[in-house]
Formats: sequence, structure tokens, C-alpha cells
Amino acid sequence: LALLLQAFTGNTALALRMAARCWAPGLITGAGGRLRVEGADAIDWLQPYLLVSNHQSVIDICALFAAVPKPLRFLLKQEMTGWPMVGWYAVRTGMLFIDRDNPRAAPTMLRAATALLADGHSLCVFPEGTRSRTGELAEFKAGPFTAAIKAAVAVLPVAVHGAGAVLPPDSLFRVRPGTIRLRFGTPIPAETVRGLDRQQLAQLAQARVQAMLEQP
Repeated sequence: LALLLQAFTGNTALALRMAARCWAPGLITGAGGRLRVEGADAIDWLQPYLLVSNHQSVIDICALFAAVPKPLRFLLKQEMTGWPMVGWYAVRTGMLFIDRDNPRAAPTMLRAATALLADGHSLCVFPEGTRSRTGELAEFKAGPFTAAIKAAVAVLPVAVHGAGAVLPPDSLFRVRPGTIRLRFGTPIPAETVRGLDRQQLAQLAQARVQAMLEQP
């Protein structure tokens, strides 16, 4: 339905918000999940952000869609373009993709991410590069942070907890009831972002996410 409306109206923002209001909450509820969001009220959502989140499960994307009160795009793996329905939706709504097996694809992706952020849109990335099989936070890759530095936008750390228990990282269907907690941290302001290199920024963002994951 979102794709049909997008095709007839040309309104990509509407198709993205349908994810937040319709299918993302529906999939979380259908999986037996309950979403608890913390810190969203303290964020100025009129600004563009590079959101950086840990990655426990495919259902993380649903949680982020549902929690962010503005159209949100993701940096996804290239293989998702071949997924029926979901892949079509991702391509048509302007998601960005990275071919992890082709290092030469990174500059093109970074230019697209920088342009997206500079145009006032928000983008969510998972800097670990893949879903955590243990729940522990892996080292953040520095590459995606280049886009925030070049576009001079704030970086918003996000911590997702419990998603891997609801939908394990190695499964798309073995769901279990549980609570997914999503915490928004304090944004790293654009002024700070401009003064750091990408490695320093990645380390700072990782430390912020790790601290939130360790909160009771």
C-alpha cells in the first residue's frame, strides 16, 4: 500500500511514515514484542541527524522506525535490494546501500550519505557492520562517520536492548515475546563533530552507546 501511494503521489515521506505508524509497530506486536522508548522527548527532531545504533536483530529497524517521529532512512546491506517487498520498499523510499564485498563501493555510498544529510534528512547506520550474535557491542567502523563530518550534522547515539531476545540475529521467524528498549542519548553536536576525525568520532559514539547499554 505504501508503494502504491508513493507511486501515485510521489510523496516518499508519506511512505516512510507509514512504516513508522503501520507495519513497524505491527511487526513488533506480531512478534510478541513491547517497545519502550526513552529520551525521544529531549531530541530536537527538526534537525537532521546521523543516528548510530547497535545492531542486535532485524527487528531493530522496526523499533527505530516506530520510535523516530520523522521520516527516517537507513544504510542497509546491498543484498536487501533483492528481498521481495521489503527490498522494493527500501529502494523506492531512498534507502542507501553498501556492498560489503566491494570496497570500491564505499566512496559512492559516502557521497550519497553526505548529500542526504546536507539536504536536511536523517540517516540511521549500524556502525558495527553486522548483527551481534552475543549481544555485546562490537567496534564501530569509522567510515559512515565521514558523512556526518562532511555534512556538518549532529550524531545521535541510540542503544537498542532486548531486540535479539525477541527475534534472534540468525533468524527471521523464531520470535519470542519480550520487551525491546530503545534509548536515545545526548546528540554529539555538529560543532564537536566538525572538530574530530572519523576515528575519534566513531570511538566517542561507541562509548556513548556502550554507556547506555550498561544502564539498568
